[in-house]
Amino acid sequence: MSGLERATLTNAVTGARVAVQFNPEEYTVERATNFAQLAVPGLSAPIVQFVNGNAQTIDLDLLLDTTEASPAGGPGEDVRRLVREVTGFMDIDPELHAPPPVVFAWGQFTFMCVVAKVSQNFVLFRSDGTPLRAKLKVSLSEYRNAELEAKEVKRQTVDYTKTHVVVQGDSLALLAHQEYSDATAWRAIAVRNGITDPRSLTVGATLSIPRLPYTDPGGVVHTARPAREVS
Repeated sequence: MSGLERATLTNAVTGARVAVQFNPEEYTVERATNFAQLAVPGLSAPIVQFVNGNAQTIDLDLLLDTTEASPAGGPGEDVRRLVREVTGFMDIDPELHAPPPVVFAWGQFTFMCVVAKVSQNFVLFRSDGTPLRAKLKVSLSEYRNAELEAKEVKRQTVDYTKTHVVVQGDSLALLAHQEYSDATAWRAIAVRNGITDPRSLTVGATLSIPRLPYTDPGGVVHTARPAREVS
């Protein structure tokens, strides 16, 4: 172990750090997302809709041994003292009312997580039954909250704007009637497309049809009048 950088687990709240006794030989990283399949009559395949992402996970094996001098003390100490340092990350923090987030670090790799599961396998014992060696299977689950998500993922608002290719006979009033059921709402389309003469449209031009209510660059909010019911 001399000269090797050891992997560590650090409590992100208190700063308490535990260095592994022996670096893991390997670790497994898993990431998955969930998609829903929406069956639509008449289609040859379902429509796939993204639902959410799952937490990224890391699984690794740790070996703890006290047959020689160790962080637990001299040779022959109870290895459960070292085990407890790892499982302690699953204890409920009195201020958080939940186990604390933990940073797993090894070299340049860091992973903000919570310790989700620790399986303990004791494989060597003293004559009185005190365990001297343990193999741990540790599962780490990615830690995220709304604040971290907002900082890392810059989501853009979904743009519901439609487009329309002008054909012979089109007018802004006609388009407003078709899209908003209100011919007088044509000004939103005119402002959005920089049209100064609503009576002159170029055939073949692509117009952007904004969703109402629409706030133009001048701060004017454009809305449509509710359609009248026919009695």
